[in-house]
Parts: sequence; structure tokens; C-alpha cells
Amino acid sequence: MDPVLAVLLVLLMLVGLIGVVVPVMPGLLVIWLISAGTTLWMGADVVGWAVTLLLTAMFAAGTAASIWLPARRGRRGGAPTGSLAAAVVGAVVGFFVIPVAGVLAGGFLGFVLAEFRRLGDWQAATRSLAGVVAAYGVGVLIELILGVAMIGTWIIAVLLR
Repeated sequence: MDPVLAVLLVLLMLVGLIGVVVPVMPGLLVIWLISAGTTLWMGADVVGWAVTLLLTAMFAAGTAASIWLPARRGRRGGAPTGSLAAAVVGAVVGFFVIPVAGVLAGGFLGFVLAEFRRLGDWQAATRSLAGVVAAYGVGVLIELILGVAMIGTWIIAVLLR
């Protein structure tokens, strides 16, 4: 692979890492599309497919962690599916009202309002939110680690081909 192209692709994947931490774009998806796509572009042989399968497994694990952990923590804390759905609706609305930060702010606001409606107590609602936010942070950390691992795997695959 041309070294200039390789550096450009790494820079784009690093932008994807920023998207993991700051929900401006689906960062892990960006990393996966670039890494898996160029791996197969370099050669759709057994090695190319094996590396792509590994990259896909890391992408799936990171995506699942960022979705499953907060939902699991919320349910374990007693939050019904309706509160989690309110968080999703709030995140979507927040994305359009306040681009970038609105996703998190809207999601958190939607969740805490639904929990307040259910519990009738702001302190209990914010405690429930704190558990979900902590689990979300762990999910983002897992996504970030897997994003770095995906970039490293891709670099090794490029260097060995």
C-alpha cells in the first residue's frame, strides 16, 4: 500500500476514535469500514478475510458493550424499558437540537425525566441515571480500547502484506 494513503487512512481512523469519545459520528463504524474495506481491497484471500473477520468481531464487541452495558445496568437498577426508550428518544431529539453534545444531554435528560415520572423523586431519578452513566462510560472505554486494537490490527496487516 502506498505510504501516503496508509497515513491518510490512519488519520481518518484516528478521527473515528474521536467519534467514539465525542458522539459526533459512529466512530467505531468509521474505523471498521476503513480497516475492513482496505484489508479486503488489498487482497480478498484467506488472510484478508481472517483479518476482516477479526476486525468485525472487535467492532461487534465494542458496539454491543456501549449499548448492552448501560441497558443492563439500568434494568438492574430497576429502570423499566420505557425509561431506556426515553433516553434513546431524548438522544435523537438532542442530536437535532444541539449537534454533538445534544446526543448525550438529550439522552440523559430523557432518562432522568422518565425516571422522575416513574419514581416521583429527583434524587432517586439521578441515582438511577448515575448508574447508567457509569455503565455507559465503561462501554465507551471498551469501545475506545477496541478501536485502538482495530487500528493496530490493521497496521500490522498492512505492514505484513
